[in-house]
Amino acid sequence: MASGVKPRVKVPKSAAAGESITIKTLISHKMESGQRKDKDGNVIPRSIINRFTCDFNDQNVVDIELQAAISTNPYLEFDATVPEAGTFKFTWYDDDGSVYEDSKDITIE
Repeated sequence: MASGVKPRVKVPKSAAAGESITIKTLISHKMESGQRKDKDGNVIPRSIINRFTCDFNDQNVVDIELQAAISTNPYLEFDATVPEAGTFKFTWYDDDGSVYEDSKDITIE
């Protein structure tokens, strides 16, 4: 597991039924490409967030595959329609097998 990894998510607390909202996510992760070497000349193993998913009430909203060219601390922003009150679940998958999760509830106005 990479050290210092911290997911952050911004979701409105409430929305009207059927409203489109903007969701913003950021995960603190150094995103090592696997192409650099340490001070002893050894290759530093690749360690990137390679997949991100967002589900709403167990229904997939977005599923993104990330590649080695992704920046450090990847920021993702997308829109989602809120049909009802519920929970957004966010999941980031790391090359080393680690999984980082966060969730946010939203109510209907």
